Amino acid sequence: MKVNERRKTIVNLLLASKTPISGGELSGQFNVSRQIIVQDITVLKGMGYEILSTHNGYVMQKSPLMERVFKLKHTTEQTEDELNTIVDLGGTVFDVFVWHKVYGKISATLNIFSRLHVKQFLEGVRTGKSTELMNITGGYHYHTVRADSKEILDKIEQTLSRKKYIADGE
Repeated sequence: MKVNERRKTIVNLLLASKTPISGGELSGQFNVSRQIIVQDITVLKGMGYEILSTHNGYVMQKSPLMERVFKLKHTTEQTEDELNTIVDLGGTVFDVFVWHKVYGKISATLNIFSRLHVKQFLEGVRTGKSTELMNITGGYHYHTVRADSKEILDKIEQTLSRKKYIADGE
């Protein structure tokens, strides 16, 4: 794994975690030394990420990333194109959620930010390990997408709209 991908993964892990993540846990996950993780955290702090170092591990205080929720509808066959569109334009698919008429909001954290992650997600679905949440709501679903700027989110929205993946209003 390249250094920039590792750092982006660290950011996504910290953003998604409700509890601190230790340097040892991160170093084990990425098969690097704790010193490398300390250097990564220092670089990320320099980039504007407010990462707090606690005795229990690292916690993301505030992210400089912009965030937008997209309401989408497409077929299962179009999922790969939808996700690749988002990551290719610089977005991270933070989560997916649906509004079920009986159960209410059902959500799952995804943290998909590369074509490799898209491939891994789709392998899990295609091998029968799970099914996409959108299947319980006729294809309708929402993604929280994060990116470095509003302009990137605008480009993602325009492209998804052009591909007719953006669902009509409520």
